[in-house]
Amino acid sequence: MGILEKISEIEKEINRTQKNKATEYHLGLLKAKLAKYRSQLLEPSKSAGAKGEGFDVMKSGDARVALIGFPSVGKSTFLSLMTSTASEAASYEFTTLTCIPGVIEYKGANIQLLDLPGIIEGAAQGKGRGRQVIAVARTADVVIMMLDATKGDVQRELLEKELESVGIRLNMSKPNIYFKQKKGGGLSYNSTVPLTHCSEKLVQLILHEYKIFNAEVLFREDSTPDEFIDVIVGNRVYMPCLYVYNKVDQISIEEVDRLAHRPNSVVISCGMKLNLDYLLETLWEYLALICIYTKKRGERPDFNDAIIMRRGASVEHVCHRIHRTLASQFKYALVWGTSTKYSPQRVGLTHIMEHEDVIQIVKK
Repeated sequence: MGILEKISEIEKEINRTQKNKATEYHLGLLKAKLAKYRSQLLEPSKSAGAKGEGFDVMKSGDARVALIGFPSVGKSTFLSLMTSTASEAASYEFTTLTCIPGVIEYKGANIQLLDLPGIIEGAAQGKGRGRQVIAVARTADVVIMMLDATKGDVQRELLEKELESVGIRLNMSKPNIYFKQKKGGGLSYNSTVPLTHCSEKLVQLILHEYKIFNAEVLFREDSTPDEFIDVIVGNRVYMPCLYVYNKVDQISIEEVDRLAHRPNSVVISCGMKLNLDYLLETLWEYLALICIYTKKRGERPDFNDAIIMRRGASVEHVCHRIHRTLASQFKYALVWGTSTKYSPQRVGLTHIMEHEDVIQIVKK
């Protein structure tokens, strides 16, 4: 029996099994087996086949955004509107067959936008170049899931399932579980909170499925067996996702209002160029980028050339971005902006910068 057949058998058994206290261990074990087979499926095959057209694109700019969705939802039109790159757009499916990069210039930042070929159901198993598409999506900072507003919630559920099966966790934080494999000593199990989903016996059974018999496990939150499996596997990617509903000009205003009020969702129309500015603002928030301006002594700040950093960046990070030797020659910095109590404030290397701060660095 091949891996795909094993996966479908386990999925069928999970659907058949009624969830109650008696079947908890059984379901936990099935999920562990399922995760194991799926990770085997993602490993590249040893037999080197004929080399096709290059698919991955070199990372550039200040951030990377992957544009995924089913065929004909408007991804190529969106790329052409947002960037200077022209991606072929047509009313038939699978117009885009490779990964097409574009650059959104916004608030002085260059955001790389990747238009990926349309995903179809079964993409995680390699259908329709799906595995390559998902592999590129794993390298992004944010995923924009482009959905057809006229199709209801069907597309969203199918895409979430495909991405989840290959270890991409959307809008979720990493489970707060400490896990470390040991060479001996058996299983050391503990928790700092009452657990309602996992027990020591279930943890032991899941670990045995992965041939792990000696380990330290500490639950710091009430996690599910699925989250514990994610920690064991260790190759999960946790990333923010923005659900973008296109073609809202073709549905009722009540439906637009319902979709717009869903969490992490934005409604747009590429055909009528509606709400694209708000989408860019929201994307900027999700990328957690900030602009920092530099100032030379006795001169005005340079507002034309911003340094783009991640939220939470310190003065030391700014020094490294300007020049790698600057931090070692650093004496102090003067900062104007919302991160200071008064302007200018004299700060050290550990001071955390905020959006649109101005910095002047004084060397020793």
